[in-house]
Amino acid sequence: MRSRALHPGAWWAWALALAVAASRTTNPLLLGLVIAVAGFVVANRRSDAPWALAFRLYVYVGALIVASRVLFRILVGGEDGGHVLFTLPRIPLTTGLSLLGPTSAEELLGGFYDGLRLAAMVVCIGAANALANPKRLLKAVPGALYEVGTAVTVALTVAPQLVESVQRVRRARRLRAGRTRGLRAVKGIVVPVLEDAMDRSLRLAAAMDSRGYGRREYLSARLRAFIASCVVAGLVGVCVGVYGVLDGTSSAWLGVPLLAAGLAVAVVGFVVGGRRVRRTAYRPDPWRWPETLVVASGVAACALLFVTARVDPDRLFPSLSPLRWPEVSWVHVVSVLVAALPAVVSPPAPEVAR
Repeated sequence: MRSRALHPGAWWAWALALAVAASRTTNPLLLGLVIAVAGFVVANRRSDAPWALAFRLYVYVGALIVASRVLFRILVGGEDGGHVLFTLPRIPLTTGLSLLGPTSAEELLGGFYDGLRLAAMVVCIGAANALANPKRLLKAVPGALYEVGTAVTVALTVAPQLVESVQRVRRARRLRAGRTRGLRAVKGIVVPVLEDAMDRSLRLAAAMDSRGYGRREYLSARLRAFIASCVVAGLVGVCVGVYGVLDGTSSAWLGVPLLAAGLAVAVVGFVVGGRRVRRTAYRPDPWRWPETLVVASGVAACALLFVTARVDPDRLFPSLSPLRWPEVSWVHVVSVLVAALPAVVSPPAPEVAR
């Protein structure tokens, strides 16, 4: 298979579907499998571009999230009962509210499960950032969201650019026999990194302005209000519809019907607004069968986990009262492993000339 850059929208669709699948369980075995699948695909299909180096940063953020949730349970979640592991001095604040005290295994595991689920979702987003070219992603943004998409694309490049700046500054200090470890090295790294980030922002703004970004033909106030109303109302409907689908206990009309209606209204706003934006795309990214297979693998993993949740829901949410060891079903394992297919069906990333 020839090496080429996959469409960035395909990687983001795959990663978002995998993140939704991770949100449907608190089983640490399945969440660990989701993180392993994301890391496996990134290790096999990321390039040597600067943005591909940011995946490790998202893994560190996920570990910090897990640790903070467990510490928060120890700080404010201490209650009597359960399997008490240790007891810290209680600090009373107000009536019925205190800090520390006895900490049980159920509370620690509850914080660990919730933190690991959020960490798995963060790692999935980090996988999308490591695999998709954020600059080429701007080409696929609808015309009605062109300005917003530009801001979002620039924001998504912050973490990769910071990682690249830190590595470049540390490499320069190492060549000059400077300290590269310890607290003393932080002062010599932070200032050059901030200066480099400011220079990159100014160069990016100048390049975008010279290429006519943000320029559009005149629109009447009534048409602008119509486009904005459609886009905002559609996105709000999509958000509420997604919440209704994921919640499972809300009214029937808050689920799929509202989600479909929100998508329809948003598409109308995108189409009307896109016709008023004049822009061209040099060498647009093609959408071929590898992109379809990548998206289908992520959506299939998410859909299979939704379907199998009705067959064996107890293993997706391990019991904390009574306390039980988490178990995993082979059906759920196969559902998550489907998302690892992009490591095989997608073309390898091309090497970036430096």
